[in-house]
Amino acid sequence: MERPAEEITLESSVLRRWLTTDLAELHRTVTEAQPHLSPWLPWAAGDYTLDSAAQFIDKCQHDWRTGRAFTYAITVSGAIAGCIALERRIGPTGLEIGYWLHPAHTGRGLVTTSTAALVEQALALPGIDHVEIWHDAANTASQAVPQRLGFTCVDRRSPPREPAGAGEAGIDVIWRLTR
Repeated sequence: MERPAEEITLESSVLRRWLTTDLAELHRTVTEAQPHLSPWLPWAAGDYTLDSAAQFIDKCQHDWRTGRAFTYAITVSGAIAGCIALERRIGPTGLEIGYWLHPAHTGRGLVTTSTAALVEQALALPGIDHVEIWHDAANTASQAVPQRLGFTCVDRRSPPREPAGAGEAGIDVIWRLTR
């Protein structure tokens, strides 16, 4: 099975696979970012423990080996600034991109440049012809990324669930970029 690059060097950051040695820094980064992340990411609300971080890193390594997902630490000057992933959740010919950043690193284009790099990696994989970004309608910061990169909004759905995060409207907005 072909996979994307394990490390991608960009102008202002490096995307790289998560390592077991990232445990303490991942925990610290998420814990510091919880007020920023928890309205959108239910896993960031409540008690984010070292065990939570270890489970995340283990899952990232397992998913990479199996090809289920390709999850990267976004690093700036060697420090973890956030996370971005390509995930097989939207059918056999597409990959979904998800991301988050520590608030100290927002507003610098890190997610936009990281997403552009992963789009390139995804569309170079055999059998992949589209990439999607899903976000809650209330998350305008996440919406700006696909807009900047030329994605097309293809759907707005009210899933049969309550909003998962405190800031969510409960409406999924789906953006697609096709080869």
